[in-house]
Amino acid sequence: MTGNSFSVPGYGPQRAGWTRIFARDSLARRLDWPILLAAIALSLIGTALVYSATRNRTEINQGDPYYFLIRHLMNTGIGIGLMIGTIWIGHRALRTVIPFLYGLSVLLILLVLTPLGSTVNGAHSWIVLGGGFSLQPSEFVKITIILGMAMLLSARVDAGDKKYPDHRTVLQALGLASVPILVVLLMPDLGSVMVMVVIILGVLLASGASNRWVFGLIAAGATGAVAVWQLHILDEYQINRFAAFANPALDPAGVGYNTNQARIAIGSGGLTGSGLFHGSQTTGQFVPEQQTDFVFTVAGEELGFVGAGLIILLLGLILWRACRIARDSTELYGTIVAAGIVAWFAFQIFENVGMTLGIMPVTGLPLPFVSYGGSSMFAVWLAVGLLQSIKAQRPMSA
Repeated sequence: MTGNSFSVPGYGPQRAGWTRIFARDSLARRLDWPILLAAIALSLIGTALVYSATRNRTEINQGDPYYFLIRHLMNTGIGIGLMIGTIWIGHRALRTVIPFLYGLSVLLILLVLTPLGSTVNGAHSWIVLGGGFSLQPSEFVKITIILGMAMLLSARVDAGDKKYPDHRTVLQALGLASVPILVVLLMPDLGSVMVMVVIILGVLLASGASNRWVFGLIAAGATGAVAVWQLHILDEYQINRFAAFANPALDPAGVGYNTNQARIAIGSGGLTGSGLFHGSQTTGQFVPEQQTDFVFTVAGEELGFVGAGLIILLLGLILWRACRIARDSTELYGTIVAAGIVAWFAFQIFENVGMTLGIMPVTGLPLPFVSYGGSSMFAVWLAVGLLQSIKAQRPMSA
């Protein structure tokens, strides 16, 4: 620090002093505030919904009605801290440690397949840390796939050697992504695999790679889905979920119970809902996993169409602003990272909301920023940090 200025890694000199914190060249002015405020609003709304869903569930809240509320706020605070750290380091500086981050994420998901791994709701995809805390490494793999593929696909383009990634580079990027995907498939965590495949499609489209790769990947995905089904890789509970999706009337008290109760809860909310903490389905504990995968049903029942629509509007705002960041980035690396995050968020939002409405199969994917869960909350806030870094490191217009 010299004089009245200081240097932020990856951003250059900044003016010092609280009176100049919002100066035109300051880091604060470079951030995308709509994304930040929308993410904070969603996390706070999620806190209220999680509290409503768990305050009376003594079998999971250990007799403390504020157990999940406090933890959700803690997760949000840690997530915001991770975002700040990501912005401070900068997405460009992270390029130097991407191989290390990729190796660490692969190691963590491999540990899930050892005795350290734990099964939650049928998916063997967790590592129990003790003290009531657990880690789901597949959430962080989504980020390392985006960063790793972006690094490979953009290297020669940003250096000026190529206009678009060549076939060899695309093949290397797909190989990088395929390793963690195969491991996650062995868990099996089908929902995460679906998100990762969509991420790969989004990354390839943003990179400018030949459309033949995109169409080929779609064909390979369809072939792989058939093979997974025929080889009986899926667990019985996953097969039952797809069966219930194909036939909602199938076993309404068994495999179709979650979806049916979710639709009843959302449908009973009407326009303005029954009021926060006054939902009969929520209070009666009819919807399983309502604080995590089915948190949107609390919004539908207690906040109604208006409240649920507000959540979708805020999520849509994040996607729109992220698309603008991808479009305006001055380097292919930033464009690919932002586009990968857009693909991730868009599919996960559609799948989560869709499964509560019965238009998508139940896969156990959380609603970004809203659902309870430390790993998922940390991952989405890290993604926000990457988006903010890309936006902040873009030269400001004159």
